[in-house]
Amino acid sequence: MQQRDLFCIAWPTIVTYLRIATHPAVFNRPLTADEAMTNVETLLRLPHARFLAEEDGFWDLYREMTSQVPTRGNLVPDAHLAALLRQHGVRTLYTHDRDFLQFPFLDVRDPLA
Repeated sequence: MQQRDLFCIAWPTIVTYLRIATHPAVFNRPLTADEAMTNVETLLRLPHARFLAEEDGFWDLYREMTSQVPTRGNLVPDAHLAALLRQHGVRTLYTHDRDFLQFPFLDVRDPLA
């Protein structure tokens, strides 16, 4: 049996996927809600997948992080995700979004580079 790396994904990312994948202004033929939710359910069944949600103390951590990185506008959801990752001890983030470089605890890796 091959060992797999743990795959972590935050619930806000899942909800954003549902919003974009079903949006008719984004795709000519967007997924139906059922199709998009089936994709999420496929992820939920993966044995090496973990879904991250806010836990006790999240707000204090978010406030502490955003006191170090001025956060407004489009950086708000990024700070939310960064705080979720930090709360769960996730240090590596694969993203093309360079805004995450502002959070020094993260090892940001660009999968498109």
